[in-house]
Amino acid sequence: MALFASVASALVLGYSGVSPSAARGQRTAVSMVLDTPLVRIGTRGSPLALAQAYETQRLLKLAFPELCEEGAITINAMKSTGDMILDKALSEIGGKGLFTKELDVALLADQVDICVHSMKDVPTWLPDGTILPCNLEREDTRDVFISGKGKTIAELPNGSVIGSASLRRQSQILARNPTLKVVNFRGNVQTRLRKLASNEVDATLLALAGLKRMDMTQHLTSIIEWDEMLPAVAQGAIGIQCRSDDERSLKYLAGLNHHMTKIAVDCERSFLLTLDGNCKTPIAGQARMEGDELVLRGLIARPDGTKVYETSRRGSPADGIAMGKDAGEELKKLAGVDFFLELKAGMAA
Repeated sequence: MALFASVASALVLGYSGVSPSAARGQRTAVSMVLDTPLVRIGTRGSPLALAQAYETQRLLKLAFPELCEEGAITINAMKSTGDMILDKALSEIGGKGLFTKELDVALLADQVDICVHSMKDVPTWLPDGTILPCNLEREDTRDVFISGKGKTIAELPNGSVIGSASLRRQSQILARNPTLKVVNFRGNVQTRLRKLASNEVDATLLALAGLKRMDMTQHLTSIIEWDEMLPAVAQGAIGIQCRSDDERSLKYLAGLNHHMTKIAVDCERSFLLTLDGNCKTPIAGQARMEGDELVLRGLIARPDGTKVYETSRRGSPADGIAMGKDAGEELKKLAGVDFFLELKAGMAA
């Protein structure tokens, strides 16, 4: 609750951390401080993105005393193309890069020093001159089911309409019950909950991590376990990007990186890269530590759920990237060339 309250306060204060009354009385002094911030954070402007940016700011201040000075950190919110085009599925308008393009441009133009991302929105390629060296400790990666017409997906009557823009979720839903209808359902968490409340759909699915970060778990109906709905690659993880030659930012991010989260996320993204995955391909992948071993589960499917291919790996955390690649290669062979040709044909249709 405190984190969400801080985000709401930040929205009122215009992201500067200076109250309007203080600004009126100290405008000159504050301007001098803000002219030379040590870390300029770039973020999307949605409530969840801002919550993640303010959490990054909090952790930076805890780790580095010099960043506790007033004006040492600024937060620069911007609207991404993905946030502005909500009436079409991501698969129709360009995929994941639509959530990061404006941030990439600002980073390369030296308008910000670091960019805070939901890792599941980050393409497997990064622009030249940038690096993503830091993952914060991961939140719960599971999806949640939200509905007033049943406690689980299985309890929904045949023919029910589920709102989701995710082909990954769509394919796994339809694989279990092909009578259900999945319709495009985009927007931030608050927008989707309003649409659900107005009965535009019978149910929707969201990432538990986002609800927890905004203290909104009271809205969930049930949590979906991996066996029923394998989460997206890098779901629940926050990634922080900087310029590859920015030594100061690299130093700060090294102090925030959560080693085991990064190992798991790198493994999953290697799996995704091998499959050439994007928002046009239903792919799920999750890695986590079980004892001393890194365990990966991966899945690729047709959007209609009629074909689903799964695999898993166990191994040393040091071999995570190789495990992800090997699992991806296995699924490519299992699915066969025709599977991927059919996906491409479906996209072009």
